[in-house]
Amino acid sequence: MELSATKKVVVFDYGFGNVRSAERALARVGADVEITRDYDKAMNADGLLVPGVGAFAACMKGLEAARGNWIIGRRLAGGRPVMGICVGMQIMFARGIEHGVETEGLDEWPGTVAPLEADIVPHMGWNTVDWPAGSDLFAGIDPDARFYFVHSYACQDWTMEATHPAMRPPMVAWSTYGKPFVAAVENGALCATQFHPEKSGDAGAQLLTNWIGTL
Repeated sequence: MELSATKKVVVFDYGFGNVRSAERALARVGADVEITRDYDKAMNADGLLVPGVGAFAACMKGLEAARGNWIIGRRLAGGRPVMGICVGMQIMFARGIEHGVETEGLDEWPGTVAPLEADIVPHMGWNTVDWPAGSDLFAGIDPDARFYFVHSYACQDWTMEATHPAMRPPMVAWSTYGKPFVAAVENGALCATQFHPEKSGDAGAQLLTNWIGTL
């Protein structure tokens, strides 16, 4: 699934996330990929990918130490694409709650990332995703496709609507584990997935191809 026009993608290296897996997956679908926290490179790339593994609070601390919060905010203010994966998605929300401790997120979207309400946690393995018609991220993907999840927390309530009548409203995809949770969001220049597309086989590769095609 090679792309006709090579796009430059920076995988932001702030100490959290399997950056090598993301790098390999993006390279396989035709992107020119670099792992870095360099400010100029992160700002000027066609796309910025923000991975994330571990605790919400620790990821936020690492992101702020690398000035990633500022870079993400500046890119989005200028309409420059950003994609978050796993905890890299969670930190886009207003706050996260872990072990009773609340941590402020980037507040790009309202909502709280909280413990999953399920009999067995973490949610680890393959699951289906229900996405809305017209999705760019999921274009061409079999509706029965499964994606790979590893997480104990999620946003389980979405309240944000379009900020202007002329704007396309956010497109929210859902999955269910115990109860429904947000599995992916497309919102202008910002999109994210709770699952790991880089570990999700052909469906994940198609999703990354679709994202690169929007850059």
